[in-house]
Amino acid sequence: MSKQYNSYTKEFKKTIVALYESGKKVAELVSEYDLEKKLIYNWIKKYRKVKTEAGFTTNNDELLKLKKENMRLQEENEIMEIYTESKRRYGSPKIQKILASKGIRTSQKRVARRMRKLGIRSIVLKKYNYAGNKRVDDTNNPNLLEQNFKAIKTKEKWVGDITYIYIKEIGWTYLAIVMDLYDLKIIGYSYGKHMTANLVIQALNNAICNVGIEEGMIFHSDLRSQYTSNDYEKLLKTLTIKHSYSKKARLAIFEFIESWYNNKRIHSSLGYITPNEKERLYYEKIA
Repeated sequence: MSKQYNSYTKEFKKTIVALYESGKKVAELVSEYDLEKKLIYNWIKKYRKVKTEAGFTTNNDELLKLKKENMRLQEENEIMEIYTESKRRYGSPKIQKILASKGIRTSQKRVARRMRKLGIRSIVLKKYNYAGNKRVDDTNNPNLLEQNFKAIKTKEKWVGDITYIYIKEIGWTYLAIVMDLYDLKIIGYSYGKHMTANLVIQALNNAICNVGIEEGMIFHSDLRSQYTSNDYEKLLKTLTIKHSYSKKARLAIFEFIESWYNNKRIHSSLGYITPNEKERLYYEKIA
């Protein structure tokens, strides 16, 4: 009776294949070494010498290992490139989606393993914790959104926020932004050394210059003094924009603007596409 497949050493298997390549027939090898024909054909397939495109001689087993290693290196290079381009913010779910869009089929678990091996992971940046010192009377400041942050079209619901950015040379600086809730796109911003009403007014004017407005649209913000100032409220009223308010100040949630956020950052809430892609699909739909 023939031995079990796993009891044969790798050297023995290669010897049998070498005998076959030297001219021995499979039937002779079966008879001389008491082997099953199926085993011999499996070994031939695995260990028979083949020439690569580069002219090197190897066997199918080694060639398969080389292909797997090449695929691993390719995946790791792609993962590192996507991770670096995202400014180290993307984790395995988003990286896997981008790889799939490039035609690279892999699972989220494999991407996570590759990232652990590379010693990289998504970073979460701490933000300046804003806590207003003044108690604000919000009796006449309605929350029109009521936590409904979905929009069915552009220029329906905008939100504003201020991010605190520390610069070593000059201290705290401030970035005011305006985002359209339909596609999560940053449509206007203003940056400066002073957190004044003028900062948020400039951000709103920038957004209007970029995309325009629609009568009766909603602008949502927290109750910081910049957004509740007479100048800001007067501007919204003149533009027939309804002001909606959060009942308490939020932490700043934005730290970067147009170039990367709108064009390259994919959002799980948008079906893993970018804000610009979401906007383009919307206008194609209504055209």
